Amino acid sequence: MTQQLPTPPADAAGAEAWVSEHLGHLCSDVPTASNLRGGQVAADSALAAFDVAGYAKARNEVFPTGRQGASRLSPYIRHGLLPLPHVWDAVADGPSYDVKKFRDELLWQEYSRHLYARAGTASGMSLRYEPPVTDPIGEIRPSDIEDMACLQLVADQLTSDGWLVNQTRMWWSSHHSVRLGKPWPAGEDQFFRHLLDGSRAANRLGWQWTVGAGKAESYGFSRFQVEKRAPGLCAECPSRASCPIENWPETTPNPAVDVPIALGRIEGDATGGPSETDTRGQPDIVWLTAESLGNDDPALRAHPSLPVAFVFDEPLLGRLQLSGKRLIFFTETLGELAEHRDLRVHLGAPARTLADHRLAVTYAPVPGFQRLRSTLHIEALHPWPWLRRPTGTSVKSFSAWRR
Repeated sequence: MTQQLPTPPADAAGAEAWVSEHLGHLCSDVPTASNLRGGQVAADSALAAFDVAGYAKARNEVFPTGRQGASRLSPYIRHGLLPLPHVWDAVADGPSYDVKKFRDELLWQEYSRHLYARAGTASGMSLRYEPPVTDPIGEIRPSDIEDMACLQLVADQLTSDGWLVNQTRMWWSSHHSVRLGKPWPAGEDQFFRHLLDGSRAANRLGWQWTVGAGKAESYGFSRFQVEKRAPGLCAECPSRASCPIENWPETTPNPAVDVPIALGRIEGDATGGPSETDTRGQPDIVWLTAESLGNDDPALRAHPSLPVAFVFDEPLLGRLQLSGKRLIFFTETLGELAEHRDLRVHLGAPARTLADHRLAVTYAPVPGFQRLRSTLHIEALHPWPWLRRPTGTSVKSFSAWRR
């Protein structure tokens, strides 16, 4: 069953009410907006306010919040409000060392997309190593972090803001899988449910890096990192005199395994999509996906007079049960877009909802788009705005890929 929903509002309070009414059955919690706003205006403002100077030194600072030097641009990058090439160019005039470090992080995002496009499936990415699981309970339970100020801080920010600095993502995933021995996919699902920048590409790659997939050893988390990156936090901790992470977790070298053939160098690369617009006919509507919601979406810009469709994929969202924060972020973005474009928002299965339309859409390097595109009438397929277009180079490791 498919239904067209009322035009969503762009303000936070209105978006909360709209999601509660129309999408509440798809949420894992009571829909509440994050302090990171959705929409192109918020994205552009965040980029304009970001000063790359000092980024290299401060990007991993955690506490107090004023010490944090992370850009907080990732939700906008994740959903195409800030394409990677645009962000790359925006920092060009900064200090060279900070620019290099920041651009390295952008390249990591791009690498994750290349890897996911090459080896991703609905259930995961090809791995070199699966760590042993000693605790089959999937997610971290409240009892697992009881009286630990460092991880309680992470839990609070994850569930209230839907955003974390990279350092605390590493703390959480290391504690989850390396110290507690829980299966990493369950922890990755927890992140994906809450993070506004939740991405099966970057999110999965980060978790696999932490648990040691593809490298000699896993990342160990202990009190040392907390005292270095969050000075003063341990002094407030109820467990400061008997810290459960006082020492490094016990780890063993990861076993050597064969690298999946698909990750090596290949002839050509079909995962990049078209290098120029593939036009087969005259579209009657622009289809926006969650991968590319910004005003600079190539299909959106190329067809300024066409109406625009976005489909909240009810079967998929029913399985995922995302936090309401994520759906509110989408809703704010769509509400803002509706102020200057003829937008139709639907709830249902995209294949059925869009079956009778001739579509213009921007290629998306994710498995879900590849499955859908074969079932739909796509008359104009526009190129994805790659930072580095896939060329068949090895994606065995980040260092191998970037050479």
